[in-house]
Amino acid sequence: AAVAAEEEEEEELAHAEAMALWQAGLARLVRDPLLCDLPAQVTPEEIASQVALEYGRAMTVRVRRADAPQEPMPVVVVQQATVLDLKKAVQRFVQLRQERQGGARHISWRHVWRTYSLVFGSEKLDDDRKTLREYGIRNRDEVNFVKRLRK
Repeated sequence: AAVAAEEEEEEELAHAEAMALWQAGLARLVRDPLLCDLPAQVTPEEIASQVALEYGRAMTVRVRRADAPQEPMPVVVVQQATVLDLKKAVQRFVQLRQERQGGARHISWRHVWRTYSLVFGSEKLDDDRKTLREYGIRNRDEVNFVKRLRK
């Protein structure tokens, strides 16, 4: 039992060392001019998104909430993204922002998507399977959260 505990302690130390090296590597990486807009606690997903943006494989969609009109969320999705992909990207963006700001509130996304619609121009993005391109959404376009009207 003592040997197993010792091995587990070594694994934890090795993991901690690996994580420290990973974070140090990421910190050097985000000093690169291409990635300098990324936060210090960047995720591999955010790095991949930034690189995809640079190579034209992704686009930024600015999502504006009614309660924070001055601060649209820059959400990155692949060029062929569907409405569902955009919704998932919004969820991930909000989750990461909450983690970084220390707010661990749970958000019921099911409730959010039942209560609000994403709207581009005057058209509701109500078909999760349709691509953003089919709705005419391009890089740097703005999509709004709009409260659904009760039927």
